This record gives sequence, C-alpha cells and structure tokens, in this order.
Amino acid sequence: MKLGAFSVSLSVKDIHVSKAFYENLGFSVFHGEINHNFLIMKNGDTIIGLFQGMFEGNLLTFNPGWDQDAQNLESFTDVRDIQKELKSKNIEFSTEADETTKGPASFVITDPDGNVILVDQHV
Repeated sequence: MKLGAFSVSLSVKDIHVSKAFYENLGFSVFHGEINHNFLIMKNGDTIIGLFQGMFEGNLLTFNPGWDQDAQNLESFTDVRDIQKELKSKNIEFSTEADETTKGPASFVITDPDGNVILVDQHV
C-alpha cells in the first residue's frame, strides 16, 4: 500500500504569525493562498500545511498519487483501494471515499491515540 506524499496539517490561530515562525525555521511557501487562510510550506522534503479556521486539531496527511513535490506519480495506490484494504483490517472510518467514483477523493481515520489521519487524493 502506497500512501503517497506525507505532510502534517496544522490548525493555526493566526496564519501570518505561523508563516513567519516557520520561515524562521527555514520553511518557504510551496503552495496555497494566505488570503484563503491556507499555506503549504516546505523545507527540503519536509512539508507542513498551515490552515486557519478550516478544521480543529492537527492532522497527519497522506496524498496518494503525489510525490513530495506535489507531482503526479505514474503508479500509485488509489485512495479507494487503500480504504478497502483498511476496511478488511477492521479500521474504523470517520469519513469515507465514495468507492463508485474515480479521481479525487478522501477519507479520514483516527489512530488508537486520537491522532486524525487524512488520506486525500487529488488526482
């Protein structure tokens, strides 16, 4: 099972303050729109997302179909196939991808310690 690109998505109080903080740690804006309250920042292969007012708590995020540079992969495990495999292992879902569709889709699961995991396919 290939989960794709990994990042941590942070729920922030003030995106401008958070942007400046992470720039001081060597991150630079990779994608996003500060006026729309989200930025994706990168330092080497490390990616963090800053999201103001979009969700509660922080998320571990996987993007099937993308590499760490948000470039489409030729071969990847579709989010619906990942979901089916996890269901066969009795993993519980908070939200599910529609298995009758193709292309972009996502699901959310929570690990035993309450950490939320978003698997979000954009291709």
